[in-house]
Amino acid sequence: MDILTAPASSGIRFFWVPCPSPACAEHIGKEAVELRLAACANILPGMSSIYRWKGEIQHDEETVLVLKTTVERSQELTDLVVKLHPYEVPAVSCLPVDGGHPPFLEWVRQETTPPS
Repeated sequence: MDILTAPASSGIRFFWVPCPSPACAEHIGKEAVELRLAACANILPGMSSIYRWKGEIQHDEETVLVLKTTVERSQELTDLVVKLHPYEVPAVSCLPVDGGHPPFLEWVRQETTPPS
């Protein structure tokens, strides 16, 4: 099986979480991986965000945190991100992964399985 023939739903989810700083993203990412709620955390600094907040247009520099997990761990991961994130309303987006390299997808599943 390859990326083109993988099942339509892999059971894997990527989370997209803008953070106010690389340090914030690292803190959340490290906790998520240590708790096995995410297999991996990617930190992408240097994102510019323009948005409306409480009636005012805002322009901020942010850092993107991408977390890789499974459907089964998604709610716990969301709860952790919301708990640790400093924003009043953190933008936590969960994106389905419809396919991918099967060994990678299996690695995500293995790394997010709680220890027995």
